[in-house]
Amino acid sequence: MNEIFSLSNLKEGETATVKKLRSTGSMRRRLQDIGLIEGTRVECLQKSPSGDPIAFLIRGAVIALRSEDSCNVVMSEN
Repeated sequence: MNEIFSLSNLKEGETATVKKLRSTGSMRRRLQDIGLIEGTRVECLQKSPSGDPIAFLIRGAVIALRSEDSCNVVMSEN
């Protein structure tokens, strides 16, 4: 069975698949625009020393997200 967790819990070097977005409004649209849609594989590349922001590889692009935004992306293990 697949474990469900938020994108912010992904550790460096791990990959997971987007299950759903819990954000609403303009933030939801922004996350969709950068490629965070259901079924997208995401890899955690690097966390800053303070843990915020976090760099992710999303559809071939490196994107840095704040923890408050990435915690609203529900992921599942592959």
